[in-house]
Amino acid sequence: MSENLNLSVIEMRGTSVGAMRDASLTVVADVNWSVAAGEFWVVAGQEHSGKSDLLMLAAGLMTPVAGSYQLYGIETKSFGEAELAERLRVGFVFQGGQLFSQLTIAENVALPLRYQKNLAAAEVARPVEVLLELLELKPFADSKPANVPVNWRQRVALARALILKPEVLLLDNPLGGLGVRHRQWLVSFLDQLWRGHESFGGQPLTLIVTTDDLRPWQDAQRKFALLRDQKFIPLGGWNEVGASADPVVKELLATSVGVTL
Repeated sequence: MSENLNLSVIEMRGTSVGAMRDASLTVVADVNWSVAAGEFWVVAGQEHSGKSDLLMLAAGLMTPVAGSYQLYGIETKSFGEAELAERLRVGFVFQGGQLFSQLTIAENVALPLRYQKNLAAAEVARPVEVLLELLELKPFADSKPANVPVNWRQRVALARALILKPEVLLLDNPLGGLGVRHRQWLVSFLDQLWRGHESFGGQPLTLIVTTDDLRPWQDAQRKFALLRDQKFIPLGGWNEVGASADPVVKELLATSVGVTL
């Protein structure tokens, strides 16, 4: 692996996270968290524990209420137009997809290229087609989101986040509402991205996902954290998750677990 994988991508020190709907309301306080390039983090928590708010902050879309947050070594409180390139190194998949209903699936996926790179429709057609094919979405290319099943809309949101080839990928509860087959596909595909997918040059991505169900994310090489009572609690690896006596962790596991090596 590249020596760049030792670099810190995310660095939070004494960071307090505000609510998306009311930035003056602290939902997670005093976060101390470092994410190195190439790591795969799973941040678990119950409903309304601040998972979405934390990811929005991590993406540079919000600033901390207190403390420091550096993305690629740049303090996000100072983010402006000059730091746009750094923010575009991060891809974000919203819970539920958040697709634009008036656009087709292909147009949704093309939007970051059209908006951020100011490319014409003809220039983005081929990369969009390639990505739709990779995610098995070509049959839906000309459909509007309302005419596409929920399971597939989540893949569209993933494709839209990947079209700019980010180095970091943040996914907010990506398995929520998905059927078993689509859950398995997504976990497997994210694992390929993390390890270095050939369609993206074989370069490993840094991944952070949030979840309210730990079981699908069982893997000895992932890192886990818990949001509880406005606290960010690093749990360690899967062995530590399975051995945890925390009642919230037990609830999010919902069943006894083993370790997959």
